[in-house]
Amino acid sequence: MPIYAYKCESCGHAKDVLQKISDAPLSECPACGKPTFSKQLTAAGFQLKGSGWYATDFRGSTAGAGGTSAPATTAPESASASSEAAPAATACGGNCACH
Repeated sequence: MPIYAYKCESCGHAKDVLQKISDAPLSECPACGKPTFSKQLTAAGFQLKGSGWYATDFRGSTAGAGGTSAPATTAPESASASSEAAPAATACGGNCACH
């Protein structure tokens, strides 16, 4: 079951709630009782670690399938091109899936 982040627009109360995907979203704030409690948009909270299929098939390594490989490096040209396209000051530092 996923964990959803909720926040009240009236009083600012924030809470993480474990809910089924099929459950109706909460609307009443547990702190103030007003119907202004809504889901927040958040990033996924997981990381892929280890030597699974994603590391051998989709990481751009030069090693053959089934072997362990070093992480792919980025060429200086593509690093300078991406820094020009994205704003210099980002909340995530530019090292995330959104950049």
